[in-house]
Amino acid sequence: MQRARITSKGQITIPVEVRKALGLKRGDYLLFELPQGEATSIRVVKGKSLSALYGALPVTRPYPGKEEVRKEVGRALAREISGSDDA
Repeated sequence: MQRARITSKGQITIPVEVRKALGLKRGDYLLFELPQGEATSIRVVKGKSLSALYGALPVTRPYPGKEEVRKEVGRALAREISGSDDA
């Protein structure tokens, strides 16, 4: 049995053996379930990387390319700085 101490800030360090057994990685979450009258359970909720979401949403228009996106961002910044919509 492993144990961990709670700090004054309410934080704990999960022992390495427990992290390995649960397959915990940086960015994962722990979900604490507190059913009334029963033992508390902890579930691992795996974190997702941004690249894991690639393709999750449908494409609504074609991608114009990196250079065109950069130009549009430059135009939008110029409009914001100049305070007008015709830059």
